Amino acid sequence: MLSRPPLLTRDLTAFEKAYFLYQRRLNERLALPFSRYFYYPKGTPGDVDWKRKIRERRTPARDIGRYDAYSRQEGWNDELLVGARESEPEEQVEALLKDAEVELKEEEGEDGGDGGTQVVKEAVAKPLPRVTDADRAGDRRSLNRLLQRTLYLVVRRQDGRWWFPSDALVGKESLHTAAERILVQAGGLNMNTWIVGNIPLGHYVRNYLKPQVEKDNNNNNNNKTAREIKGTKYFFMKGRIMAGQANLKDNKKGLTDFQWLAKDEVRKILLPQDWSAVKNILAER
Repeated sequence: MLSRPPLLTRDLTAFEKAYFLYQRRLNERLALPFSRYFYYPKGTPGDVDWKRKIRERRTPARDIGRYDAYSRQEGWNDELLVGARESEPEEQVEALLKDAEVELKEEEGEDGGDGGTQVVKEAVAKPLPRVTDADRAGDRRSLNRLLQRTLYLVVRRQDGRWWFPSDALVGKESLHTAAERILVQAGGLNMNTWIVGNIPLGHYVRNYLKPQVEKDNNNNNNNKTAREIKGTKYFFMKGRIMAGQANLKDNKKGLTDFQWLAKDEVRKILLPQDWSAVKNILAER
């Protein structure tokens, strides 16, 4: 089971968003007043910029909305109203970016003439969005999607069945060694992977509807014998992809396609009996 761990924290619920905003507003109300002149002496550019910003947001805190914590009339009103957007992370990021802007005055005019001044705000670098281009395009082959979830590599076999990369043990090789070999043979050499430990996460016995007959080529005698196989036992080894991407071009397992899927997406493409065997092994996020 090769997986990519979450790269971001999970999305907050509506209750968590409202709760955290309420706690920040409560802290603003109980904290000591901000000593402006200790940080910004009178008449300095920092003092002028502070006065402009405090008139806009009405509070020293920058991400709690227009809330006056020291007002006798409105200080108690620190709860979030229905439909308000102040608790949304996107709104808080925009508020912080707006507060970080610095106004610059540029002189206008030609040949040194006095043409007045123009107020220009200095651009501020914005953080990358949590939703990537691969999410918008629905590209399930990309690792740059669902950054707050764990993604698992699933491949499509020749018979059209979606499953994790797997193969039979060769000789006396260990499960750890077999897992490393299978990933190279299935996904190519362009993946930097790490097999975590030597103990499997679990196992799954898949019985065939009809026994399959297979020739035994490992017999010491020259005569090849046939054996009856009633099913397959899978051992799931935990693996992490550190860098790179899967490439099925030169795979030796007859695989035709691959996807990086979260747990709920894996459920939709696996057979019911296969899903029941792995549903308690896969991570929820």
